[in-house]
Amino acid sequence: QVQLVESGGGSVEAGGSLILTCTASEYSYRTNWIAWFRQAPGSTREGVVVINNPTGSPHSADFAKGRFTISRDKVKKTVTLQMNSLKPEDSAMYYCAAAQDVNGDTWAGPWRYNYWGQGTQVTVSS
Repeated sequence: QVQLVESGGGSVEAGGSLILTCTASEYSYRTNWIAWFRQAPGSTREGVVVINNPTGSPHSADFAKGRFTISRDKVKKTVTLQMNSLKPEDSAMYYCAAAQDVNGDTWAGPWRYNYWGQGTQVTVSS
């Protein structure tokens, strides 16, 4: 069973930055893809960015491009989400998720992922 633990959430003013870290219990075929999702109260869970662990290739949601960067450390078994130029609308619970395989075009579908962390809260004030 893959375990994912998120850390690094918190409160920041608009325009600020935060770094979220997802630590996986294993790097294996089960964690070929690791993504960050977010969910605000009353909203559906949406994909933010995903990375392919073997290649390091990322895919991002349009709202994340130019502001959010994903990276991974194979030795530490971590995936990091660097978030810059944060906006109040970025406020949400952020979740880390892992999957063996996702189609490049549908990576943002939560149903693609088998393993989830408990989430970390990000709050951006105006």
